[in-house]
Amino acid sequence: MNKTELELLKIIADMDGKAEGAYNIRSNGQLADRHVTENIDIKTKTDNPGIDIIIKPGTKNEIVHIPVIISETGLNDLVYNDFIIGENADVTIIAGCGIHNCGNEESQHNGIHTFFVGKNAKVKYVEKHYGEGDGSGENTMNPTTVINIAEGGYMEMETSQIKGIDSTSRVTKARLSDGATLIVREKLLTHGKQTAKTDFAIDLDGENSSANLISRSVAKDDSYQIFLSKINGNNICSGHSECDAIIMDNGKVSAVPEISANNIDASLIHEAAIGKIAGEQIVKLMTLGLTEKQAEEQIINGFLK
Repeated sequence: MNKTELELLKIIADMDGKAEGAYNIRSNGQLADRHVTENIDIKTKTDNPGIDIIIKPGTKNEIVHIPVIISETGLNDLVYNDFIIGENADVTIIAGCGIHNCGNEESQHNGIHTFFVGKNAKVKYVEKHYGEGDGSGENTMNPTTVINIAEGGYMEMETSQIKGIDSTSRVTKARLSDGATLIVREKLLTHGKQTAKTDFAIDLDGENSSANLISRSVAKDDSYQIFLSKINGNNICSGHSECDAIIMDNGKVSAVPEISANNIDASLIHEAAIGKIAGEQIVKLMTLGLTEKQAEEQIINGFLK
């Protein structure tokens, strides 16, 4: 890989060249490098582009890196990745996609990730999206995440869009069994004329299942964001959805919640707050020697941290 591709890897997956443990690096639609371990296997699909990540039952404290990088303008990349996490496993999966587009054609990555979290298994999934390049071509990313959590399973999902993505549609669907837990933390920054759509659809099917969805976003310039969240409480369960957004310049944000209690013991909550940065916050930081722009950046960084 060249210097640009290595820099993308560091930004989206904290990888300095090769990483310890299992990993699969996809570059410009092709396998660039792969390593498996005794407990984690990675196999190329035979029916669709993409991979199967198979984690043995009882695996503990292992990390899997599966980054995607694109440095060719005009490339439209599509992958289907399936994660089979065995019972009682405890693993961290670090994904992410970085695009370096210096041409005048659209570069696009669509990733469809399906998780099968086994009984009493625990998964932390981290995904970062980033775009750059001095060309006029757009950077597009459309991640779809389908989550199935078995009895007593736990999944924590951290997603962030750092910058440079012109258009994104982020879809997350989940079904939870008895005692299963899902926590999602989304951080999103848009600027220019960028558009971003977040779409959550969660089915709390199991007894004592729970979901907590938290989205924090900043819309600058003329960018637009829409946050859709649907939680179906189909059993004794608890669900919480929260959208907090800062708008700047001519930015626009819409939050559209939907919660459906289909069981008398379903407890569901939605919260949303959208507004500009408070003037007194900026003034306070400026009294400490920051410029107005520096003060705004400090507030935004703290909000998205």
